[in-house]
Amino acid sequence: MFEPKSFVESLPLRPGVYRMLDAQGEILYVGKARALRNRVGSYFQPSNLHPKVVALIAKTVNMEVTITNSETEALLLEFNLIKKHRPRFNVILRDDKSFPFLRFRTDQEFPALEMYRGSRKDPGRFFGPYPSAGAVREALQQLQKLFRLRNCEDSYFANRSRPCLQYQIQRCTGPCVGLVTKEAYARDVGAAIKVVEGRNEEVTQDLGLRMDSAAERLEFEEAARLRDQLAHLKAVQTQQIVTTELHHDCDVIALAQANGEYCVALMFVRAGRSLGSANFFPKASLAEPAEVLAAFVAQYYLERESPAEIIVEYDFEERAVLEATLAQRSEHKVRIASCVRGIRARWLTMMRGNAEQALKMRSLARSSVESSLEELREAFNLEETPTRLECFDISHTGGTDTVASCVVFGPEGPLKSDYRRFNIAGITPGDDYAAMAQALTRRYKRVRDGEIVACDVLLIDGGKGQLAEAEKALGDLGITGITLIGVAKGPDRRAGQEQLFLLGQDTPTILPPDSRALHLIQRVRDEAHRFAIAGHRRKRAARHSQSILETIPGLGPVKRRELLKQFGGLQGILRAGIDDFVQIRGLGRELAEVIYEHLHPGS
Repeated sequence: MFEPKSFVESLPLRPGVYRMLDAQGEILYVGKARALRNRVGSYFQPSNLHPKVVALIAKTVNMEVTITNSETEALLLEFNLIKKHRPRFNVILRDDKSFPFLRFRTDQEFPALEMYRGSRKDPGRFFGPYPSAGAVREALQQLQKLFRLRNCEDSYFANRSRPCLQYQIQRCTGPCVGLVTKEAYARDVGAAIKVVEGRNEEVTQDLGLRMDSAAERLEFEEAARLRDQLAHLKAVQTQQIVTTELHHDCDVIALAQANGEYCVALMFVRAGRSLGSANFFPKASLAEPAEVLAAFVAQYYLERESPAEIIVEYDFEERAVLEATLAQRSEHKVRIASCVRGIRARWLTMMRGNAEQALKMRSLARSSVESSLEELREAFNLEETPTRLECFDISHTGGTDTVASCVVFGPEGPLKSDYRRFNIAGITPGDDYAAMAQALTRRYKRVRDGEIVACDVLLIDGGKGQLAEAEKALGDLGITGITLIGVAKGPDRRAGQEQLFLLGQDTPTILPPDSRALHLIQRVRDEAHRFAIAGHRRKRAARHSQSILETIPGLGPVKRRELLKQFGGLQGILRAGIDDFVQIRGLGRELAEVIYEHLHPGS
């Protein structure tokens, strides 16, 4: 029997982590403390009537503690336990985004400029993070227009015999075929790095001096090119939110609350330049704003490198220990500032407005989906309003590279973390029924085994045939209780004319074009279609991007490069004979015959 008074009295006045457990032994809440006895004892004070504390204590039947050597150890242990167990009363950062970076390769003679995700231990200089892949692509396009740096793969770069289209449209200087010197390319790379770092004035001054020098040498074409480059750089500068008051990196975090929900808006500022913002919607059951903010900063930055300054709306109790912990992990000083003025205060105001707007849009989207789900229940006489929809679709080209998609929607809209793709194999090419059966079997085996939750309504892109296949697949697995609906295109294959086949009904249901339930079904069906096509295209592109030379046994990268160099590309290799291959150093007759046979099967 858990006795709070004796339990609290037994605790030391030392740092540690405490866990509150319910009757089933599940963790309800994880907290850290500078002094365990004082912190845990505060929960059982009669005067502590905070709604969260009252609800938590009512469910708590046991507690566990772990004593640590320092507050920093307690902070890290709390973070790991929250991440592992995701207790219902803790603030949980559900949208754990991985943001992309710009990378300049430093292990290459002619460094490539590229978008990068993953560990930053790989060779290169990294800039960011950027809030989205679209923001990185925009930056890449600007830098390519300005400095004509390559962005191709190493294998493509190493095997060129003539410049590609990027050179023709003046997005690359052609280093692959020696059309630019190493020194000139390095100068362009250095200028691009200065622009990304916010040192635009240095680049502008250098371009102006080079333009004047070229004009004095009567090299008017070069002077005109530098003039255009300078004009483009100035145009890019006018589009950016830049401040000269701040030269180091910082993140700006603001908070909005409405209807029991929180939105955290985060803006990335690097070298005084805003790279954009991102929104997060943490699970925060009965939490106060300062608690949400502290939990967000801890959970977000303990998994990432921190900037020099983190600007927040509220001060919070854990600020000092978080600053020390983040500085230790990032290997540079980290300041968490709340009382700010000037440009920092204006940034906070701007991000608070972003957070409030994001919450409004989220609320509108949820109410729209919820009303659509209620109409779906009415349209098909379902016992309860569905809360989870899944839809499957198949995509292929002539039966090849078949991919099945599964998308999931809930009351808040698409649940993208639950989306799945299935590479289909071992079926007759073009057999959509078999492909659907394989995808459903693979998906719902996991449902049967309790690994994932079942949906309420399963939408199948197709008519009675696909619906029967889905019924058989679920029946073979012993899964019941799921409403199956086939979504077939109408006679003119137009949106609004869909025929909806409910399993067990002979005639299709045709909803009016203005039906919210129909709009939801169309949205889910179209998303499954998009997701399937994207996976199919990616699979097809991966297959086609593999050079036929890479499939020849015994032909390594060095010999491939030599072949491409000697024959000027793949077409020249295809026209060559065995005797031509033998002339290449390192290729014996046996390998030459293998190459010829592989390129001309059956000849």
